[in-house]
Amino acid sequence: MAAPLELTILMPCLNEAETLAACIAKARSYLDRSGISGEILIADNGSDDGSQDIATANGARVVPISQRGYGAALAGGIAAARGRYIIMGDADDSYDFSKLDAFVAALREGADLVMGNRFAGGVAPGAMPWLHRYIGNPVLSFVGRLFFKTPIRDFHCGLRGFSTEAIRALQLRTTGMEFASEMVVKATLAQLDVREVSTTLDKDGRSRPPHLRSFRDGWRHLRFLLLFSPRWLFLYPGIALLWVGLVVGAILLPGPVRYGRVSFDVHTFLVAALCIIVGLQSISFAVIGRRFASRYGFIPRSGSYDRLLEALTLERVLAVAILLMLAGFASLVWGLSEWAERDFGPLNLTSTMRAVIVAMTAMVCGFQLMMSGFMSSMINIPIYERRIAELPPADDQD
Repeated sequence: MAAPLELTILMPCLNEAETLAACIAKARSYLDRSGISGEILIADNGSDDGSQDIATANGARVVPISQRGYGAALAGGIAAARGRYIIMGDADDSYDFSKLDAFVAALREGADLVMGNRFAGGVAPGAMPWLHRYIGNPVLSFVGRLFFKTPIRDFHCGLRGFSTEAIRALQLRTTGMEFASEMVVKATLAQLDVREVSTTLDKDGRSRPPHLRSFRDGWRHLRFLLLFSPRWLFLYPGIALLWVGLVVGAILLPGPVRYGRVSFDVHTFLVAALCIIVGLQSISFAVIGRRFASRYGFIPRSGSYDRLLEALTLERVLAVAILLMLAGFASLVWGLSEWAERDFGPLNLTSTMRAVIVAMTAMVCGFQLMMSGFMSSMINIPIYERRIAELPPADDQD
């Protein structure tokens, strides 16, 4: 086995022949200057421009990664790294690999993840498109801090260092550009020591366009942040809709309400009912999504949330669902009785429609709760029970 190293400088590579040699030279100069025992590792993602030969000729170790994607290349490189620490960065000569002192110092102090902050260190003219600098990065970084309470202000800096053991334990799964967000999010959720240091960004040295696609990759980052936060995707919007629906519905239940020249009647009452239905379903999705994510390791378990899930047993959910459906059915019967008293003729729309809307809302909500309760319980079935259920039936014995 190879001797253990302190540092691996990792560069994902896909057709970086123009800049790869310069990046390796800067990384080598840092290792020589600092005296750190380290290696330069190139995670090649299928280059066909001779990048592999350039890397080998310049003393770097090359690991071929067959699965395409920025995240896949980095994951393969992390798995193959020999260093106790890894500092990763793009091989387009936009990051200065000769100046890694701040990253190494923080790692030696015990940090698990050290992010570079390009906005604090300086972005060279032309190094970052205005859309990324003033909209994409600030917005996505703000969303990440809001959703996950992370201190990181430059969520998508490509130059970052980390403890190899700590990051491997996170079991990062994404294969695209959203890998950058996944690392920060999972490290924060796992309560690792996450820090930020200043770094710089220069204009890359390539003559071809970058692999990054602004809207496609920006959406992939945002989608990941949303999917990893069921509270912001489902729970908070659901609570807001449910609250609006209940308040507006309670105001309009006795009859029409007039504010100045504006009158709110049965049509607004119907919209309130729709808000209640959609809000309750969204909250149910939040519970199911959180249970699924925590059970399969996508999100760390939460003691308070687990206690809430323990209280929301299938039997209790079914009891509430049945009560709602019975209340809805009773309201529907009352509406039918009103219709029967009029010999099934024309009805007073503003009064009878309220009963029908209440009936249908209660019945739909009850049915939704029932189905959501069963779905949540299916997710919570222990894995060994599922495996037993999947076994083929044994042959009958005489």
